[in-house]
This record gives sequence, structure tokens and C-alpha cells, in this order.
Amino acid sequence: MEQQEMDKILGKAEVLIEALPYIQKFNRKIIVVKYGGSAMSNEELQKNVIKDVTLLKLVGFKPIIVHGGGKEISRWVGKVGKEAKFVNGLRVTDEETMEIAEMVLNKVNKNLVRMVEELGVKAVGISGKDAGLLRCKKRYADGEDIGFVGEICGVEPKVLYDLLEKDFLPIVAPIGLDEQFMTYNINADDAACAIAKAVSADKLVFLTDIEGLYRDINDKSSFISRLTAAQAEELIGSGCIGGGMLPKLGNCTDAIREGVNRVHILDGRIAHCLLLEIFTDHGIGTAIIADRDKETMTD
Repeated sequence: MEQQEMDKILGKAEVLIEALPYIQKFNRKIIVVKYGGSAMSNEELQKNVIKDVTLLKLVGFKPIIVHGGGKEISRWVGKVGKEAKFVNGLRVTDEETMEIAEMVLNKVNKNLVRMVEELGVKAVGISGKDAGLLRCKKRYADGEDIGFVGEICGVEPKVLYDLLEKDFLPIVAPIGLDEQFMTYNINADDAACAIAKAVSADKLVFLTDIEGLYRDINDKSSFISRLTAAQAEELIGSGCIGGGMLPKLGNCTDAIREGVNRVHILDGRIAHCLLLEIFTDHGIGTAIIADRDKETMTD
């Protein structure tokens, strides 16, 4: 065998050895993956994400996928001649739009189930309506009624524990019921955060359309690879974080405060970003950790 070919094989072995302590550390631990953004609209990236999650399952993790579908919902809303409207980043959801959203999210859900099953892992697709998983109430945007948009007020995770115990991979669509059993659309970030807290997940991963956090978005050298929850809260208070990242970062710190061990913000547009972040020494995104773990931080 030529030396070049041997070096290539040895390189693969080194990657596996580097991953070994992480596989040992997180064996049988729950990881919640919030899946959305561009990674959902690109077929190749979609396959890569599902391969990553499936691999996590096969090496001993207990993954739960919580998915969005906003771009696809907007496309279908346009198909019926309606205009997608948002207030403070929340979709204005009348009765017809809610019907469309549920249809689309269920379609996305079952497509993800199919992709996981194709890779030899058993998956079950559910929504927050199933077994009372996500209980919610009407959410308002600065006092404005925006329709059937839900704010989570309770999580009943038994159905998730049951599925994990039976070795299924749960895939959750962010739809919930209120006390009158009315259906509500729920922000997928909020749903992932609430579920991660309810199941005491070891990790919560947000797949986004940015590389991670920057102290100054216009300065690539200000990238933050690791920070504590307290440092994240300082960053929020500084005013340098804006747009859609502000509520996402708020969700991250809230999850850490409620017992989730670590939260990752990753660029879902990068192939196999999940594996690179979790199974390598340096990672590629931003990790938010508990304040007590500050001494373990590395840049």
C-alpha cells in the first residue's frame, strides 16, 4: 500500500480516536436538536443533518429533533393568495394560516421520519398536541393579538421518555393545545428550549443560518467559541446582539439556568456541523455553558 493511501487511512483512525472520549462521555445522554433555517430548504444539507443525528443515535446518544418549517409555511400561504405577515418576528396566524401551518409542519415531520428510517433507525413523528406534550396559551406581540400563536406554559415529556426507552428517535413538530384544546403554532426555538428543560437534556443544539456569536457582527475576529450563561446575559444587556439572535440567545441562557448542561449555536449550512462540534476538540460553533464550568472553557 502506498504511503499516501496509508496516511489517509491513519487520518480516519485519528478522527475516530478523537471522537472516542466524547462518545464515552455522552453515552445515553439526551440531546435536543432544533432543526430549521437554510439547512431545511437545501436537500443535500438536510440529508447531512439527518445523517449526523442518526449517527449520534447509533453511537449511544438519545437525540430528539424539534423542527421548524417557516419558509415552507410562507410558501404555501403564498400559494393560496395570502401574504405572510410578521410582528416582532412572530407569524400572524389566523384560522386559515393555522390550518396551513399544521398541514405543512406535519408534512415536514413525516418527511424527516422517512429520511431517518432510510438510514436504519426507527423514528416516530409527533406534534406537541400528542399526549399533551406542549400545553400553551395565546401569545401576544407587544399587546397585539396575532392569532393562533402559542406561548408554552407546560410540557408533559412522558411520551418522549417512552419513545426514547423503546429506542425510537422522536421528531417533534411545534404545535400545541391550550386549555380549550384549540390548536396553536409555536415558535420552534421556544419549543426546543422547553423540551430540553423538561427532559433535562445534556445538550441543546440550535442549527441556524449564522456561524455562531460575535461580539461585533462586522468583525470576524470577534467570534465567540465559548461563553458562560452569565457572559451571555452580559452580551444581551450590552445591546450588541440584535435581530433574531436576541431571543435565541435568551432561550439559550434560560435553558442553562434551568439545568441543560450545554447549548450550542451552529451554522446548519456547514456539512456535518453537528459532528464537528460534538466530536472534535475545537468545534466550529458557539457553546454556552453553565457558570460553574467556566474553568473548563477553551477558545
